Order: sequence, then structure tokens, then C-alpha cells
Amino acid sequence: MASLKEIKVRLASIRSTQKITAAMKMVSSAKLHHTQALTEHTLLYANKLSAILNGLLSAECDMESPYTEKREVKQVAIAVFSSSSGLCGTFNTNVWKGLTARLHELEAQQIAVRLYPVGIKIADELHKAGYVTEDDFLHLGEKPSYEEAVSFAGKLMELFSSGKADQVELLYHHFKNMATQILTHKVYLPITLPQAPAEGTAPAIDYILEPSPEDLQALLFPKLLNLTVYTTLLDTATSEHAARMMAMQTANDNANDLIQDLTLQYNKTRQQTITNELLDIMGGQ
Repeated sequence: MASLKEIKVRLASIRSTQKITAAMKMVSSAKLHHTQALTEHTLLYANKLSAILNGLLSAECDMESPYTEKREVKQVAIAVFSSSSGLCGTFNTNVWKGLTARLHELEAQQIAVRLYPVGIKIADELHKAGYVTEDDFLHLGEKPSYEEAVSFAGKLMELFSSGKADQVELLYHHFKNMATQILTHKVYLPITLPQAPAEGTAPAIDYILEPSPEDLQALLFPKLLNLTVYTTLLDTATSEHAARMMAMQTANDNANDLIQDLTLQYNKTRQQTITNELLDIMGGQ
């Protein structure tokens, strides 16, 4: 049986750790509320912009654009988003599992892959596995900004328009609620335009466009692609803070359970020690 001193040392250590996890939970909670509000507003704007594109260009589905060209997929670029620090539960593990499954799928199809990790954790896993990565945007997610998102989006657009990648994909966590972050995989490029309405369905609204549809397309497509990268960064950051907050809450709960068990053990040991001392005194009389 552990001595009273040993139990007291363990209790002090657990309480000290609990203070740290409680502080980390509070920090994650504050960051979560900030990024959650920013993400919701940005997603609303991006969805409205997408709706404008769908509405204005639905009658122009045959229009050509460097961002809508569909071609045989021989090279794929994947931008994968993780955190740069740990203590956030299975957040980064799920990203790695999803990316590994996608890489095996592409390798089986003999499709070349270019990897753009955003976040140190996923980059470390890729390096350990022997993959070559493009690390220019590794720290982009630590303090997401629209300007840096535009720079990254520009790089991805250039890859696609120059033919260095036939398809660009995003792999990240989408924030659903405090307890749920959904690992999301989407095709970033090429952009899919709305299909022309089938015969017998309601006709598309006939818009008068100024400037021309081509000018609007050239203006709005890059803006939408920039927003997509920015909202992905914000979504990832929000999901990370939620995951870390839940992980710290779990750690706090486990610490409370341990403290209760050790306190009970301490009291029993103390009582047994007192009883033994009384017995020794009575036996010596």
C-alpha cells in the first residue's frame, strides 16, 4: 500500500496538472468563440457569392474558364490542413488517416500527387512516411489572415491553370458543433458550374449583365476561390479549438476522478495508520 506521503505527492501533481488543463480549456474557449463567429460570417458571405455566380451564370454554362476546365486527371495537388500543436484529441490523427486513405487511392490509380501541408503536425507525419511536401504555407493556419489565404489560393490556382495539377483538393475539418468536427474532402479545382435546366423545368431567370458574363466570371471566380481557402483556414482553426477544449474537459474530468480516488485512498490509509498506532500503544501497556 502506498504511504501517505506518496499519495500526497500524487495528489499535488494531479492538481497542478488540472490547473494547466483548466487554463488551456479557457484559452481554447475564448479562441473558439472568436473564430466561430468569424467563420460563420465569412461562410455566409462565401455562400452568397456562390449563389450570385450560380444565378448569373446559369444561362452561360458553356462559357470557358481556366478554372472550370475538366481534363484527364494525371496529377493531383492536395492541400491538407491540421494543427501545429497537440493536445487536441484525435483531431490530427483523423486528418492523417483520411489523407493516408486518399494517397493510397491515388497511388493505386498511378496518379502523381503534390502535397501542400498547412500545419506542422500533418507535415511531420508526411515527412516520417517519406513523402515530399511543399512547405511554403506550413504556418498559414496558426494565425489565419485573408491576405495569406489569397497568396495560398493564388498558388493553387496557378498550379491548376498551368497544368501542373489536373485537380486540386482540400482536406480539412469542418466545425459542426462543440463535440463534432467533420473531416471534409472536397475538389477545389476545377470549379463546377451549375447545369443547364432540363426541358420541362422552370426556366432560368434571364439576367441583363453589366459588365459582360465573361468580365463577371473573371472577377468573381478568383474571389470565390480566395474565400474558399480563407473559410477553410477559419473552419480548421475553429475545429481545432473545439477539439482541444473537449480534450481539456476530458482531462479535467479524469483528474477529478483520480483526485476522488486518491483522496479516498489517503483517508483510508490515514485511518489505518492511526488504528495501527493505537494498537501499538495499547499493546505496549
